[in-house]
Amino acid sequence: MSSISDLRRILGTSRTLAVVGLSPQWHRPSFFAAKYMQAHGYRIVPVNPMAQEILGERCFPSVSAAAEALAAQGQAIDMVDCFRRREDIPPIAQEAIAIGARCLWMQLGVVNEAAAQQARAAGLDVVMDRCVKIEHARLFGGLNWAGVNTRVISARRPQQLPY
Repeated sequence: MSSISDLRRILGTSRTLAVVGLSPQWHRPSFFAAKYMQAHGYRIVPVNPMAQEILGERCFPSVSAAAEALAAQGQAIDMVDCFRRREDIPPIAQEAIAIGARCLWMQLGVVNEAAAQQARAAGLDVVMDRCVKIEHARLFGGLNWAGVNTRVISARRPQQLPY
């Protein structure tokens, strides 16, 4: 399980997110989470072989294809955010390792210990069974505005991302 300081560090240093399984349908959780992260300064790289463009960004059929296209622009993928079933995670984890991503993030309800162990052994941070949007809002001052208990008690103002 990731600590609050680990989550804050991961979200604070990851700027380019490859979202595997990003849906072009506005009512799907993947779309909502990616749109939120995009609105908060993150670059979203959609990975969906069935779509051409999502959220104004070109879609890629795989994480490797996305990384190759970004490398041609002098950019890299920091985080691979997975909106896929747990049995689909191992090849995604292998791609994340191969492209040199710093984090493999599995969304709510997605836990694959074997893939997580493989990614950790390669030096990646691994987050499982958490939503990137919820964690960003919780740790960087979004949820508490609505009166939600974030379980983070501090007399200081919430730390904001530098964007």
